[in-house]
Amino acid sequence: MSTITKKLSFLDRYLTLWIFSAMLVGVFSGYLFPKVVDFWNQFQVGATNIPIAIGLILMMYPPLAKVKYEELPDVFRNLKVLGLSLVQNWIVGPILMFVLAIIFLQDYPEYMAGLILIGLARCIAMVIVWNELAKGDTEYAAGLVAFNSIFQVLFFSIYAYVFLTVLPNWLGLQTFAVDITIGQIAESVFIYLGIPFIAGMITRFTLLKLKSKEWYEKKFIPKISPITLIALLFTILVMFSLKGEYIVQLPLDVVRIAIPLLLYFVIMFLVSFYTGRKVGADYSKTATLSFTAASNNFELAIAVAIAVFSINSGEAFAAVIGPLVEVPVLIALVNVSLFFQRKYFGKVEEGAVKAPDICP
Repeated sequence: MSTITKKLSFLDRYLTLWIFSAMLVGVFSGYLFPKVVDFWNQFQVGATNIPIAIGLILMMYPPLAKVKYEELPDVFRNLKVLGLSLVQNWIVGPILMFVLAIIFLQDYPEYMAGLILIGLARCIAMVIVWNELAKGDTEYAAGLVAFNSIFQVLFFSIYAYVFLTVLPNWLGLQTFAVDITIGQIAESVFIYLGIPFIAGMITRFTLLKLKSKEWYEKKFIPKISPITLIALLFTILVMFSLKGEYIVQLPLDVVRIAIPLLLYFVIMFLVSFYTGRKVGADYSKTATLSFTAASNNFELAIAVAIAVFSINSGEAFAAVIGPLVEVPVLIALVNVSLFFQRKYFGKVEEGAVKAPDICP
């Protein structure tokens, strides 16, 4: 076994520990050494933090390079599952987060707005990582991610206006002046998904033509796979270092925001898994459906919160708590999903991606 393989195996086995460590190092480095924040902010271009963008692009590249794009036309033959995914993502998810935000954060309107933004930003990035760990359908995940990307470009600004301005006004709550353009959303979608998506497609089609499918699957993919975990840890460290001072100084506010987020992720996952199984989807598609519905695009929510309300706003603070809760909860739900596979589906399905043991 090579040194790289040994290191990857070690990372895989203790992924939960490494992610919590990255979060803690990020939070306390930002709190104890404020100049760390100044250092990372040097690389801010508009609403985009370049190190975070690079980390996300590198994190996404290996999973997207694994996708069998040539088989995508067969992915959406089951329109019932596709329709269920769209309903879960664009009706159930936003409404559930809106309701939870009102219940728990009505007295904190800035935090409420940040939470609503998280609910509107449907997952287009890290869901592929969770889906792969849970042995979901990689091609189906790529297809659903593509749909969510298109919907976000077309409808995010409309959703934001409705959920942050129109609905609160109808309910007699404080409203927010929101000015989000299609161009801003399209830019974020392209940075965090488009670049690695295009790179993955080019890599696959080029190397399959120049080499062979066996070489690509057995040699190339294992070599680039460690990039995902390394980039994930780097991205988490940078993100939490940027808000370390606020997270340490406002622990009770973190808890206030975390409670509705925790409820959201768990409810969305369990409801989606139940409905996916009820409509007759196999395990891999049910897992993909569940993680797509339960995950959120916190990169986009943070970018929009910073662009619209500023980096020091309560909205941006609430948005950055998203990954603080989502990362450990989704890791736990990966294990729940694998437990459901054993209990309700009986065996590991052929072609499923072998997931690492993510619990120590």
